[in-house]
Amino acid sequence: MTPADTMISVKAAQPASRRNDLAVALVATLAMVAVNALGGFPGLTDAGGDNDSLLRLVEVRDMLAGQGWFDLHQYRMGVEGGFVMHWSRLVDAPLAAIILVASALTGSMAMAETVAEVLWPALLFCVALLFTVRAARSFAGPGTVLPAAVIGAAALHFIGIFSPGALDHHNVQLTLTMASLSLLLEAPERRWAALLAGLCAALTLAVGMETAPYVATIGVCVSLLFVADPSGERRIARDFGLGFAGVSALVFLTTIAPSAWGQPQCDAFSTVQFVVAALAGCGLAAAASLDMANSTLGRRLMALGLLALVLAAVMVFLFPQCLAAPYAEIDPRLSQIWLGHIEEAQSIIQLVLDDPAMAVARFATPLVAIVLMALHFSHGGWRRQDSLVGALLVVAVLVSAWEVRGSTFSIALAVIPLCAWIAKWRQRAEASPSRNSVLRMAAAWLISVNAVWSGAAGAASSAFETNAAAKDASADAACHGKASFAALGRMPATTVLAISNLGSPILAFTGHRVFAGPYHRNVAGNLLVFDALLGSASDAKVVVDNHHVGLVALCRGNPESRLFAATAPGGFLAGLMRGSVPDWLEPVAETRGAPLELYRVRPTD
Repeated sequence: MTPADTMISVKAAQPASRRNDLAVALVATLAMVAVNALGGFPGLTDAGGDNDSLLRLVEVRDMLAGQGWFDLHQYRMGVEGGFVMHWSRLVDAPLAAIILVASALTGSMAMAETVAEVLWPALLFCVALLFTVRAARSFAGPGTVLPAAVIGAAALHFIGIFSPGALDHHNVQLTLTMASLSLLLEAPERRWAALLAGLCAALTLAVGMETAPYVATIGVCVSLLFVADPSGERRIARDFGLGFAGVSALVFLTTIAPSAWGQPQCDAFSTVQFVVAALAGCGLAAAASLDMANSTLGRRLMALGLLALVLAAVMVFLFPQCLAAPYAEIDPRLSQIWLGHIEEAQSIIQLVLDDPAMAVARFATPLVAIVLMALHFSHGGWRRQDSLVGALLVVAVLVSAWEVRGSTFSIALAVIPLCAWIAKWRQRAEASPSRNSVLRMAAAWLISVNAVWSGAAGAASSAFETNAAAKDASADAACHGKASFAALGRMPATTVLAISNLGSPILAFTGHRVFAGPYHRNVAGNLLVFDALLGSASDAKVVVDNHHVGLVALCRGNPESRLFAATAPGGFLAGLMRGSVPDWLEPVAETRGAPLELYRVRPTD
């Protein structure tokens, strides 16, 4: 066979392998949906405390009801007038499209929302798994496809952000990040892969600033690979930079109101992110395209060093406020009582102290993957694939050590080196079958599954737990279910005084408005609830009268309620939980003993 014939056969095999990867991802997705269907799609009737998914649904409903594309106010949460959310319409748009199409086909808006709550996470699961499989194939060959499908599906299911009802933007961000990585791994063989990778990187940044560390890592890797190997990476760096800058400009023009173009926002895509992305993307593309900037190693380093200095100067002199910690300006009371108890915002140290079993489940496979990458590096033969996967994995683990939410990325990225490890032992077991090789392969499979670590850590935690009784999961789950809000939903619309964990469910399941919600921009509303619930009954009455509150909602089993009661034992909420009802409130009879207790404010004479 001639070299030309070999090239033709390889090109012919590529579409077939991609179709096979898609088929594997589809089968795994259908299995995931089937498992949830057999369980009755529990996430659709019990959000399990997923406030963000519920508020995303509310945001989409508001847009479909006529709220402007550029208007991100949440008018039913916060003090009068609401507050502006920091989320992106890029996630609202496809959800709204699914609901519109489904409502036209079914004739029911409620059914259409159910379709969107099932279909959207399933589509993202399929795409994320597809790019995970393709990344594994590019990383270590076709032998990784089966492990990537199995371990990848298990990992994506374990992190929980692709379950039916999950409308939050974290699943979108992870999917786009895996797509960008997979496309960059394929970029040397595929003409448009780098351009598409830049597009995905820009979109994930536009969806939310949480992914800034991963986008920056990808950009730095592309730049350094170009410095090290200009002949092989010049086109990739140029196309990635153009895609990144171009899509950033498109997002800026289509999702930011012209009146807000001059308003920098550190927690959402705005002029800050657009300027930095445009400069970084265009600067990288220029350095890769101009011979005067890339002809020698020194010139490449000088060009990219100058670009880094320009970007640093822009941030320091034009947007210095965005160099502070993400929650640096939040009110100290919110930081201490509220933010410090949000699980996904906790550090690994706090997680180990509070829930060591969960710490093992979240960090075991990423740490094993890092060890595997380190061993590979120590043996030499480091490749561009190792640089991309290794850098992203290390950054994801560091981010998750700071905030636990980063573990969703580190768990997914760990699948790639873990699958390469499994494929290696499979190959050895097939080449020279023996009991030892089979056991090692089986061990590699087990070690790579998060659920195994989770089960083992949970069993060990239960066996050695001697200081406290087992945690009452049913108490923590109280008031999560849609049924708990049925009585409240039947009452005339008013303002409800409640803890922040009840804010999004009240908006999603009823027509009422609330003050508090677990969102850092809702400072005034959250502080108002602090004043009412942590203060005396007289303090609460002042808030009720001044802000026309009609109902007070109490969920005794919610951790936030218990926290407030412990923080202020003499406060209004603590008294209500003890059964001390002030004379300006009357219990709603039908909610006595229910998970969500309601108290009606007595009308004043």
